[in-house]
Amino acid sequence: MRYTFLLIVLMISCAKSVSKAPFQSLEIETLYTDSLSIRAIELMDNSLAFAANNGNYGTVDLTTGKVRANVEKYHTSIPAFRAIAHTSTDFFMLSIESPALLYKTGEAGRMELVYKEEREGVFYNAMTFLNDNEGIAIGDSVDGCLSIIITSDGGSTWSKLPCSQLPKGIEAEGAFAASNTNIKTLGDKIWVATTSGRILFSMDKGSSWKVYSTPIKSEAATEGIYSIDFYDENLGFAIGGDYTKPDHKNANKAITKDGGKTWELIAEGKEPGYKSCVQFVPGSNGKEMVALGFTGISYSSDMGASWKELSKESFYTIRFKNDSIAYAAGKNRISKLTFK
Repeated sequence: MRYTFLLIVLMISCAKSVSKAPFQSLEIETLYTDSLSIRAIELMDNSLAFAANNGNYGTVDLTTGKVRANVEKYHTSIPAFRAIAHTSTDFFMLSIESPALLYKTGEAGRMELVYKEEREGVFYNAMTFLNDNEGIAIGDSVDGCLSIIITSDGGSTWSKLPCSQLPKGIEAEGAFAASNTNIKTLGDKIWVATTSGRILFSMDKGSSWKVYSTPIKSEAATEGIYSIDFYDENLGFAIGGDYTKPDHKNANKAITKDGGKTWELIAEGKEPGYKSCVQFVPGSNGKEMVALGFTGISYSSDMGASWKELSKESFYTIRFKNDSIAYAAGKNRISKLTFK
């Protein structure tokens, strides 16, 4: 009996020590097509929520493939949505420019307008929830600081943080509304990446803020950090570049191992160039990442030190369901990605 128990222990130990082989290929299956620019997707249980331009939003049932789509209009205008989020009970979507319109799940299947901001310079980029009660959305600078709105009642009401509570902005500083991934939250901590290559950090759900610098190039208006992700409270990655010069590979990728306080350029002068979204692969101990954009899909198995192009197909944003299946969206489509 003792030997049987020892054999079981050895088998379990060996199983734990076997690491997953790096991805070598990628299978892409289109789930939904329409004449849209889809930059915001969110996994919600067994469905994928999306919002896009032309007021379009909806869900894809990941079991049946059934798509439910609708259009949200505001008076005579049709909003463009590039940011969405969800709690365990509600779905939220936020339009980009003035009037910025934030909707949540309402009664009888309709969306309810819970926040509106209408003034020159308003442009919102991304949003997320820390938990079922507290959420945050970010936008370009207005009156000398980044626009940040928060909720503490599950998204029913939102309020804008005053500039006196935020780090002083840089002229024309904002965030890119490219993939809804220039904001990341873990527990009470929030990281926000800006067009100026800076990281705004809060360790207390947005009550107080610090600002950290990165070496990401941000001299031109089209340069800066487009996307960040954190594997845990220490390990994070930032990617960007210049979408007008997508082949440029210098100062567009950086890694942090101390929670965003310091950043170091990585894979300098090497692939990939411009990307609009980066995500860590779940269960990879932070070693594996996927970065994509209209320039294609690239993969790293060594914390971003080197990258391999898995596909030239164009997407704007990606979310992982598990360690080998993800969903991506871009121009005119939403697809299932199976990494092998």
